[in-house]
Amino acid sequence: MAAAAVPAGRTVNGVSDPTDRFYFRQLLSGRDFAVGDPIATQMVNFVYAIGDRATGECVLVDPAYAVGDLLDVIEADGMRLSGVLATHYHADHVGGSMMGYNIEGVASLLERSDCPVHVNRAEVPWVERTTGLTDDQLVAHDGGDVLRVGDIEITLVHTPGHTPGSQCFHVDGRLVSGDTLFLEGCGRTDLPGSDPAAMFDSLQTLVALPDDTVVFPGHRYSMPSSGTIEALRETNYVFKPKSKDAWLQWFGQ
Repeated sequence: MAAAAVPAGRTVNGVSDPTDRFYFRQLLSGRDFAVGDPIATQMVNFVYAIGDRATGECVLVDPAYAVGDLLDVIEADGMRLSGVLATHYHADHVGGSMMGYNIEGVASLLERSDCPVHVNRAEVPWVERTTGLTDDQLVAHDGGDVLRVGDIEITLVHTPGHTPGSQCFHVDGRLVSGDTLFLEGCGRTDLPGSDPAAMFDSLQTLVALPDDTVVFPGHRYSMPSSGTIEALRETNYVFKPKSKDAWLQWFGQ
């Protein structure tokens, strides 16, 4: 997927302005990597590359399915991997067993490129079980921690609800939201570790971000690949309940 020339500070077709120091790519499974993989195509996962063009460092968010393809993409851009950011433990985001399929993920990536894997502290045991990684291969974070990639600062936002340690990444006016917030809807709350009440609180945290914050979700479940907080506040049904009690009524609680 060739990078398009766009105004500084903007993202077009999932690629940041190549003349800007900030490096950002949105990559779709089955289209931009893992081409021909029926599960990757069906699941429409997004993987993100975030970094500093001046230093050549970047991180990958939720690398899965074909990690070699993803490393090839960033290397073709002149970038080198300095870490992995995991939004949550599910196998379609970090690799592991899912629906009878074994999805390649972070464990395979570390065989080619040894680097730290950054997870929320509450997600550590879940990531270990899913990926087979050990505690010494993971870096545990709390919400509000800031990860520096070159001169780029990424704020880690703890957003429990879909899983106990789900986290989003706020960087340069963008929010990489994983499975916490989609452009239409939010992550499921009926899976192991899910919590509808916690999800309500997390969504309130995200909807309070500046209006022009651009949300980049973990899956392409709608035709647009990104949208602003201002737009989602008006169009996403998850923001319709104005109280936790009203929200929990949707879940029979």
